[in-house]
Formats: sequence, structure tokens, C-alpha cells
Amino acid sequence: MPKKILIIEDDKFLRELIAQKLHREGFEVAEAIDGEEGIKKIVEEKPDLILLDLILPGIDGFEVLLRMKEDASLTLIPVIILSNLGQKEDVERGLKLGAVDYLIKAHFTPGEIIDKIKTNLK
Repeated sequence: MPKKILIIEDDKFLRELIAQKLHREGFEVAEAIDGEEGIKKIVEEKPDLILLDLILPGIDGFEVLLRMKEDASLTLIPVIILSNLGQKEDVERGLKLGAVDYLIKAHFTPGEIIDKIKTNLK
């Protein structure tokens, strides 16, 4: 059974680009365009891994991580943050809230993002 990746990203181009690459690699993909929809899909779909942007309309990525921490059934789902927020404080906060990795968008190609996903699913 293919692993399911949930992409929570408001940038349509980037979300679709990563989704296409994941499909080609044999993953099942779910998408959400904001934090509210993301939380709903996390609960409903129980993905194997979440790719999470931090700057989202409405509920931001930090709040998504906080809400996941409050639900024991969601705390084991690995979350990779993919954000433009590159400040040391943001990285530390994201990791402290439970993310397994923190990628700054400008520093990673879609192929490298896929590699990080595969690594964190092992």
C-alpha cells in the first residue's frame, strides 16, 4: 500500500509541483491549502507524513503543530516543515513543536524534498 503524504501549502504552484513528483515516486498525496483544512485532513486521512508550510492563511503551521501535539493519535506522524521562515528562532520553534525536519524553501529542490520525505518514512 502506498504511503500517504499530506501537503499543507498555500502556494498552488509549489503544492502541485511537489504532489506531481510524489505521485511519480508512487506516493498517495492529499493536499490542503490552509491550516484549518490541513488539521481536518490530518484527522480524517491519518497521513504517513506531513509536509507543512508555516505561513498559511488563517491558522499557521505553528498552530497546526500545537494542535497535533494535543492529540495523542497524531503525535507519531512525522512532520517536515517547508518554509521561507529561515530565522534560527523559527527553526528551533518548529523542531521544538515536534517537526522531524525543517527545510527552507529556497535551499531545496523538489527532488531533495522527496529524498527528505523518503528518509523520514524509514
